[in-house]
Amino acid sequence: MKYRIFILTLISLAAIGSAQQTVKPVIYGKHWVAITGKPLGATAGATIFSRGGNAVDAACAMLAATCTMYDVLSWGGETQALIYNPKTKKVIGVNALGNAPTGATPEFFIKKGHKYPPQYGPLAAVTPGTPGGLMTMLAEFGSMTLKEVLAPAMEMAKGYPMEAQTANGIEREKKRIAEWPYSKKVFLVHEGDREAPYPGEIFIQENLFNTLQKLVDTETEALAAGASRSEAIYAANARFYTGDIAEEIARSTQEQGGLITREDLANWKVYLEKPVKVNYKGIDVYKLTHWVQGPVMLQSLNMLEEFDLKTMGFNSSRYIHTLYQVMNMAFADRDFYYGDPYNPPKEPINGLLSKRYAKSRIKEIDWEKNNPKVKPGNPYKFQGGRKNPYQDYLKTWGEEKKRFNPNDGNQDFGAIETEFNTGTTTIQAADKEGWVVSITPSGGWIPTVIAGNTGVGLSQRAQSFVLYADENPFNVIAPGKRPRATLTPALAIKDGKPYLSFAVQGGDTQDQNLLQFFLNMVEFDMNVQEATEAANVNSYQMYSSFGKHSKEAGRIVVQEDIPPWVIKDLRKMGYNIQKRRLTSGPINAIWFDWEHNTMWGGSSNYGEDYGIGW
Repeated sequence: MKYRIFILTLISLAAIGSAQQTVKPVIYGKHWVAITGKPLGATAGATIFSRGGNAVDAACAMLAATCTMYDVLSWGGETQALIYNPKTKKVIGVNALGNAPTGATPEFFIKKGHKYPPQYGPLAAVTPGTPGGLMTMLAEFGSMTLKEVLAPAMEMAKGYPMEAQTANGIEREKKRIAEWPYSKKVFLVHEGDREAPYPGEIFIQENLFNTLQKLVDTETEALAAGASRSEAIYAANARFYTGDIAEEIARSTQEQGGLITREDLANWKVYLEKPVKVNYKGIDVYKLTHWVQGPVMLQSLNMLEEFDLKTMGFNSSRYIHTLYQVMNMAFADRDFYYGDPYNPPKEPINGLLSKRYAKSRIKEIDWEKNNPKVKPGNPYKFQGGRKNPYQDYLKTWGEEKKRFNPNDGNQDFGAIETEFNTGTTTIQAADKEGWVVSITPSGGWIPTVIAGNTGVGLSQRAQSFVLYADENPFNVIAPGKRPRATLTPALAIKDGKPYLSFAVQGGDTQDQNLLQFFLNMVEFDMNVQEATEAANVNSYQMYSSFGKHSKEAGRIVVQEDIPPWVIKDLRKMGYNIQKRRLTSGPINAIWFDWEHNTMWGGSSNYGEDYGIGW
């Protein structure tokens, strides 16, 4: 076994050290780099850069453009961002996740027979977060007006050629879309066998254009009255959340059976916050805190720092087993301890990110086989010695309950895999001034409920809540509370300078993929494009954040070219292997080459993600 690992290590390192062939080239930029999930979105970012905007302006334009394209997010979704400010040398977190509306209580959903809040429809909606997130980022850190930044998206709303991914997604979901009158009007534009637009057909969104025009008009009026650039943007923001746009969102959502009220919209706000970080071998890795799953990667890095991963060999059975076991523990903690930091109870994040806690956790690893019954740890021991108030829940956590069975043997693995990879997009932008932006927006994907005459597609994020405290006492749905989301942008700083900005599309696989991408670069010396395309493995031993909240203990997806002896070893360890040609969502990243003062962009060979540099 040791000899085999040694040989695989030599093969891996030799291949990595040579000039590898990648499907896509590295994107080089001296002045700027813009990457996102759609070519038209990247073009919108490049347009703003060419007009003198900074990375925040460009990122906001890409966000607006991708929201206008609907398949993985819409204007009623949520935005999560990390921004590096070169003036202060600080990383800022942007929390623009919507919250549960009035009346969204566990009792409400339980009486309706739900095991979790619905996966689709008006009752799946939390308040829109993306408009507020975009306008706050632009007002606080951008340099352009809202009118300038929204111009590409508004032109698209007037009519753009729809890409095949969205067009065919609408056709697949047309029965569900037809249940909601405003969605039907927007998306099902044909009669006959095919009701969705055709690929390449010009798709027009008149109501959405009018909504964006209202925001621009409000900004223009405020500027004419003497308001500053940021004040004018916030005036537009107020119109969305407290004016006629808010009135129509609330009215139409309730008309279709949802709960969002005008008060819910008026009371919602964006939080600019301090992100969490850990240091991995001299590199500070930043994530948004526990209202998303980002700290999972940080917990995993704390544990993995104790091992010589390079000697194990890239994607050897020992390396994969180590990753899987470490991720199992970090995700078990996520599934029990993560929730909205702005609502009680208070999460033990300091304990979770403690290096001492990490060292205690890795003592639990069984090096001979997978442990299918990994449970959350007790971070309270590493947080001032406090007693864990939910210790009793942990005794039976993960066991089957009469009210539901997330490990139902009738589960379709294809459905579980779809849940784990539920769509998102990513946005990466950087400029020569030093601004760096990493965003993972989502929500309002196809099939989405359109909020009346606004053209705004509503989020489906309420499904990520739980209804019972013994599953996760920190993430029980309540009015005004944010769900624990999967969305997880990342930034890394080395020697006081930006080192890496990265994010990935997907659901519960995001921090699995990003962890391996980061290790590809730091431990295995891959360049940014090689690291985005490299074979990942995905665990399904954590609970899905979507739909039925299912899990498959011991299930692992590996890239189909993994050597047969590795597969054999893993099966001996108790793993249920699934092979796939592609094993990661689209990873987008920017690496900073300070020796040459250039930026290297990477965009993986999966999906429609696209980057432009200059």
